[in-house]
Amino acid sequence: MKETIIKVKGMVCNGCENRVQNALKNIEGVKEVLADHNKGTVTVTAEEKVSKTVMEEKIEDIGFEVVKED
Repeated sequence: MKETIIKVKGMVCNGCENRVQNALKNIEGVKEVLADHNKGTVTVTAEEKVSKTVMEEKIEDIGFEVVKED
């Protein structure tokens, strides 16, 4: 298992957190998702095979912006 933290713009309420959590939980291999709109982060615990890119694309597919780290 690995833990990945993704920065997300656009989450403003608990409903937004739930949308992101539900979308990511549908990815095979994802075990736990915790979104925090106050911090603008999503913490994902998943199997090693789940790539960060797949998670980021899923977040963007439902209308949120992923903040890319430099």
